[in-house]
Parts: sequence; structure tokens; C-alpha cells
Amino acid sequence: MERLRQRADFLAVANGARAGTAAFVVQCRRRDDDGPIRFGFTVTKKNGTATERNRIRRRLRELVRRLPAVSLQQHSDYVLIGRPAALTSDFADMFGELRQALHRLDPPRRKAVRGN
Repeated sequence: MERLRQRADFLAVANGARAGTAAFVVQCRRRDDDGPIRFGFTVTKKNGTATERNRIRRRLRELVRRLPAVSLQQHSDYVLIGRPAALTSDFADMFGELRQALHRLDPPRRKAVRGN
């Protein structure tokens, strides 16, 4: 998985779907190209000192690293926005919340209509 680094990419994802948890917010945007899945991470200054923000960012990166690629939409960009609760939350709980948030962002699959 690749990282988002350009501000324009972050702004584009901000207009997409979002799902919030206690420790972070997940934003998702499907792209029209055939590129890989990309992730970006944001932690604002209101979340604490630089040390705390870096710890939040490292925890979010590790969550994404442990995700199976099957649970992600192909050709999509994701941004995780850290919240202060990400410092103290149990890692296993955060992982479960991330999986649930990604499931909520997944578009509903339509059932095939069988002909008579």
C-alpha cells in the first residue's frame, strides 16, 4: 500500500465518505484510475504535543499495516484522522473499530436478480 503525500490528494479524499470511531475518523474516496490502494494519516496540533501526535500516527500506520488487503476497496484512497483517544485505546479494540469503519464505508453489494 502506498502513502498519500500531496495536499490535493488529502483534500480530494475529504470530499468522500467518512466513518468515525472514538480513536479516529476514516475517510474514503474511490478513484477512476488503476492505481494501488493509498493511505494518508493526519493528526492535528490540538491532539497534543509533537511526541503524542507522532505516537498516534505510528499507531494508525501499524493498524493499516496489519489490515488484510481483501478488506479494502481497490483503486481507493483512505485517510485516517487521529483523535486523542488513539493514545490510550487498546490496540485490539482500535483494530476492530477500523474493520467496522471500513465495512461501513464499503458500498452495499446488489443482489443478482434471477430471471423467471
